[in-house]
Amino acid sequence: MKGTAWQLLFLFLGCVGVWSTGWAQGQAGIQKKTKLADGRDSTQTEMPSSLTFTASTDQRFFFFNDTRNENDQRTPVNVYGVRAGFLFPAKHRRDALTSGRAASFKAGAGFYFVNQHLDQPGLLPNTSAAVTRHLRIATVFYERYLYRKGPFEVSLPTEIGYGHSRYEVAEPDKDVEVARGIFIPVGVGVSMAYQFPYVRWFKPLRWFGLYFLTGYRFVLKKDIPESQINYSGLYVSVGPSFFLENFTADVKSWVRHRKERKQEKRTN
Repeated sequence: MKGTAWQLLFLFLGCVGVWSTGWAQGQAGIQKKTKLADGRDSTQTEMPSSLTFTASTDQRFFFFNDTRNENDQRTPVNVYGVRAGFLFPAKHRRDALTSGRAASFKAGAGFYFVNQHLDQPGLLPNTSAAVTRHLRIATVFYERYLYRKGPFEVSLPTEIGYGHSRYEVAEPDKDVEVARGIFIPVGVGVSMAYQFPYVRWFKPLRWFGLYFLTGYRFVLKKDIPESQINYSGLYVSVGPSFFLENFTADVKSWVRHRKERKQEKRTN
């Protein structure tokens, strides 16, 4: 429990540091705003010139090869995590990357954890009881955008990680650790997202949307080679999405407008 709290604290501090860096860099790329015919700001259609910070929670359903039901079919395992990184602007204009969201790719890091009870005796050598496993995985990812225009986006995320596993057996008075190890997972997938439409009188609507992610993760290095443990398998994620970059862009725009109004009052 203490180890988990320490890991979450470390992750929080890291995200705060990344956020502060991204905010400072994002300020340098703000362009002067003009109004378009449909009421939008010109800052939403210009090519971005600096990094944009982005972060999100990331819950996935993994179909591990070693987690099966009585019919020998894989059953989903909830994997919870968080990702943070930067949107990198395109060096050259691409027709598929337009409007104010013309990022070429996204890159950053993530952290995931799993606490799973396995009532499958024999997965570990020399054990005949059910076990509980705890997985902690740190990843780095690269996500190339194929299409990011208007409310839609399609991307190809790839990631590689460093994972730590711990297996325990329940005894009458305490949980006894029976195995632990290090594994290296690699994943590839495809992601699709839809951003709710822009409404001039209610900007917060464009902060939200829907997303779908699917892919396959396989393991380059097993944590317990002599066991039947296997984390390879398909993963799926679907649900609501929060576009942090849209939120920060609107906050920056509001701050800028407020400063401009104050300057106008002083000059008048």
